[in-house]
Formats: sequence, C-alpha cells, structure tokens
Amino acid sequence: MRPNYTREISKHVETHYLSYFFIMILLVMGLIFGAVIVITMHFTQKQDLLFYLNQYFSRVDSQSVLLNSDLLRASFFSHFQFLLIIFILGLTIVGLPIIWVMIFIKGTFIGFSIGFFVNQYGLRGLLFVSAGVLPQNLILIPLYILSGSIAMIFSSYLLKRLMSKRLTRFTWQGFAQYGVAFVILITFSLLAALVEAYFSSFLIEYVSSVTNL
Repeated sequence: MRPNYTREISKHVETHYLSYFFIMILLVMGLIFGAVIVITMHFTQKQDLLFYLNQYFSRVDSQSVLLNSDLLRASFFSHFQFLLIIFILGLTIVGLPIIWVMIFIKGTFIGFSIGFFVNQYGLRGLLFVSAGVLPQNLILIPLYILSGSIAMIFSSYLLKRLMSKRLTRFTWQGFAQYGVAFVILITFSLLAALVEAYFSSFLIEYVSSVTNL
C-alpha cells in the first residue's frame, strides 16, 4: 500500500504546529526589530550606508553578467551554509537556542533591508524592495521557518529519547527523515539563489533605470 504523503504531512503539522508557530513568531519579531533599527539609526549612519549603496548601483550596468554568476554562487553558498548549520545544531540538542537566535537574526536582516529602502526612498524604495528583496524571500522565508521548525522538532525528539534511555530505538529512521527534509530544503534554496541572481537582478536594473534609484 502506497503511503499517503498528504495525510502524513497533515498529521505531522497537526502534531507539531506549536513548533512551527514559535519559529514563525521568532522570524516576525526579527522583521519588526530590523525595521525598528532603521528608525533609530543616526543620520550619519544612514548617509554612510547610502554612499556604499550608490557606489554599488553605479557599477551594476557595466558588471551585470559578472554579478549574476558571482551572486548565484555567493547566494547559494550562503543559503547552503545557513541550512547546514541549522541541520547540525538540530543534532546537538544543546544547539536549539542558537537556532532560535539565527532565525531571529535572519528576520532582522530582512526587516532592516525592507525598512531602510522604504524609509530612505519612499515609493521608489518600495519598488526596489518589491523587485530585489521580495521575489527570493517568498521562497526563503518559508525555508527558514521550515528548517528551524524541523531542527527544533528533531532536537526535541532526541531529547525525549535520551531522557527515556531509548536513544538507539528508531533514531536512524528519524535521522534519515531529518536528512531528506534538509536535502529538499537545500534544493529549494538553489531555486531561491537562481531567482535572486537572475530574476531579481534583472528587476533591480529595470527599477533603477526607471526610478533613478
């Protein structure tokens, strides 16, 4: 009899919905915190950051091909590294608080990016965010939530086995499922890197030329 994957996934989410909800709240708190940082930044700090951004935009047209290939490698390596660290921390039990911090920081980076451009450029900044930040993050944000939640669930699973002195029982099956889940997440992170390197890059160039950002 073939397994009903939809039913299994539904049962899994129903059993562990609190873990998913907790990680999602952490990410949202990070988003809010990142936006708050923008509001509290000093004028000189904002000007320094704007200077570096303007330098970057001035080189985009002449280096677009190089930037695309470099950005793809750098972006995928960054996502792969993040997911690998989350994966390893999920195996350690004691790494669970670090997972929470990493998810919060990811949210903070995204919130800061969005908040900074909107705060400094208004509608033009919103257009830039929609072109350069939103597309890949429609994939990445669910990946962050899923990776943090799955690692948290597996870490809790190991802790329960350890406390009940049944660590060897079904551990390998659980580990295999855990590993497969992260392989799938890493595959989707490659898709996010492709979107960021080519689709978002193209949109950024277009928005920059239209809005003179």
